[in-house]
Amino acid sequence: MNNSTTVAASGAERKKKRRFLSSWDAPFAGYLFISPWLIGFFGLTAYPMFLSLYYSLTDYTLLEPIKWIGLRNYTRIFTDDPRFTQSVKVTFQYVLASVPLKLVAALLVATLLNKAMKGISFYRTAVYFPSLIGGSIAVSILWRNIFGVDGIFNEILSIFGIVGKGWITNPGSALWTLILLTVWQFGSAMVIFLAGLKQIPNDLYEASSVDGANKVLQFFKITLPMLSPIIYFNLIMGVINSFQMFTSAFVITNGGPMNSTYVYALYLYERAFSRYELGYASALAWVMLVMIVIVAAIIAGTSKYWVFYETDTGGKKRK
Repeated sequence: MNNSTTVAASGAERKKKRRFLSSWDAPFAGYLFISPWLIGFFGLTAYPMFLSLYYSLTDYTLLEPIKWIGLRNYTRIFTDDPRFTQSVKVTFQYVLASVPLKLVAALLVATLLNKAMKGISFYRTAVYFPSLIGGSIAVSILWRNIFGVDGIFNEILSIFGIVGKGWITNPGSALWTLILLTVWQFGSAMVIFLAGLKQIPNDLYEASSVDGANKVLQFFKITLPMLSPIIYFNLIMGVINSFQMFTSAFVITNGGPMNSTYVYALYLYERAFSRYELGYASALAWVMLVMIVIVAAIIAGTSKYWVFYETDTGGKKRK
């Protein structure tokens, strides 16, 4: 009797243990598969972010012991740093000009390449290629040579009897050379637009043609509304990337002439790696994050007035 009771108890215990282990099988397997991402996120993203937040509240110069100073770095940024104001001004000028121009160029080219024609794959690849190399130092050096006083661009102008200026050494045009380089790298946005164009039902264009709509009317009444979620996505990504623009400003103009291309990321780099004020630079980085979040939130808040989703009842604007 005692033996049977013991066997039954041990059997029940084994079943309970198996149920407990089986309940953990699926979650454990899931965590195991995503563990590389978790390690990368916490080790390369979350931990550096919180460490940067801590440094932003300290006087950290690499050459002296870390000293806690609270919000003094942030107070100094907003009350006693004219170069911060200048860099923010230049950055917003760059963002407001480069992002819309890049989106327009990407959309127009995507519309042209959204056709069945011989060699279309080659043309799409050729247009996308600048986006792969556009952020490199080599392209920035090439761009500096193209728009220099003795650059190729001025040589082309001289053929028509036009005396060109030093485009990257003139305060009025230096920033526009950087904007042009950014617009030239529209390939990624173009590919996303192209994918969106292929999702628009052809029946909409055929029905509008029967009603007498021409190509221009179809573009504004069908293409743009149907592409509005894609435009919204590309706009957000473009704003984020433009706020962080650094390589071209550093290599081509180094913030000059007369601070006309002194973008925010370049100022942050100067504080961190030229003056070794890592605490102050960390505060600048968090201010940049807040600025990006505010701009993105404004865009998201206005999206209900111009972004159309197929799930919207009757195609009405979201409320």
